[in-house]
Amino acid sequence: MVFLSAPVFTQTDLPVDKNATRETVNLYHNLKKIIAKGIMFGHQDDLAYGYNWKYKDGRSDIKDVTGDYPAVYGWELGHLEIDRVTNLDSVPFDKMKQFIRKGYQRGGVITISWHLNNPLTGKTAWEPEKGTVTAILPGGEKHDLYKSWLDKLSAFMNDLKGSKGEFIPLVFRPYHELNGSWFWWGKNHCSADEFKKLWQFTVGYLRDEKKLHHLLYAFNTDRFASREEYLERYPGDEWVDVIGFDIYQRGNNNEAFIKDIDKMLTMLEAIAAEKNKIPALTEFGYGSLPDENWWTGTFGKALAPHKIAWVLAWRNAGRRPNGTEEFYVPYRGQRSAADFKKFYGSEQTLFQKEVAKEGMYK
Repeated sequence: MVFLSAPVFTQTDLPVDKNATRETVNLYHNLKKIIAKGIMFGHQDDLAYGYNWKYKDGRSDIKDVTGDYPAVYGWELGHLEIDRVTNLDSVPFDKMKQFIRKGYQRGGVITISWHLNNPLTGKTAWEPEKGTVTAILPGGEKHDLYKSWLDKLSAFMNDLKGSKGEFIPLVFRPYHELNGSWFWWGKNHCSADEFKKLWQFTVGYLRDEKKLHHLLYAFNTDRFASREEYLERYPGDEWVDVIGFDIYQRGNNNEAFIKDIDKMLTMLEAIAAEKNKIPALTEFGYGSLPDENWWTGTFGKALAPHKIAWVLAWRNAGRRPNGTEEFYVPYRGQRSAADFKKFYGSEQTLFQKEVAKEGMYK
């Protein structure tokens, strides 16, 4: 009888957390492998609510249209730091934990963002104040407050376990769109060096002080024009597992959008290959989807030449009391739903049923 030993990983084969759990290391490797098979499709808050519904067990706008769930589930932890019971998009944190467990049980990938409040002023993430980053770095006046916020984040993440008691691996992407200036951590509100120190302290604290070993760390910018711009605030290869960017189509110029995505994904893939990182489109969307053929005619075309691990569509907040609406994937009956089903059927895209067969954590 021949016994097969467990795989042996060299230092270069491991995530930036060298003590990562087995499931997290397996996810890290499988995210790299999945790129050869297709691009996983993700959706923010998919299981919590959709265009005209909330908290209906098992429901999903994507499932309503395709019969399948997304492969990647995005969640947001903003307001956890200030002890709210719901996040900034009104999702109760206790329900979120249940949704994360369900997505994991299906074999899906979990990614988490954090629009944390401004720790210097107490205002929202979208209300910058010069000196905020300096204030929360070691030696700063709000450093202890920031550590207390990371403690709350750690407690939430440590409570996420699978049916066998294993920690659920999470792709954590803090401080996204950092090359813009709409958040307090943005480029006009701190130096490149300050941002790098913030990133490094955050990863180091979660990994080494709080002993969270089930996280992969995702660095993502907004739109960028050059390799130099992308890497200006990059904290270093030893601090990042996933690299990505966010992009939204504004207006109806589909060809310009295709061109923009193609240029940026080409640069991203080159950087990922050079640095041995996992490339992903960490957020995208076309608000209200006015083009009925956008999925195959625009987005699918833009992705076709590229090999990345996943794309994450933003949330379907639905109709608001003021009459406006927000959604980034079609709901049943929406004008682009039929085209989305074609996009779903493409060999290029991977949704939950296909990804479950890959055993991302094994």
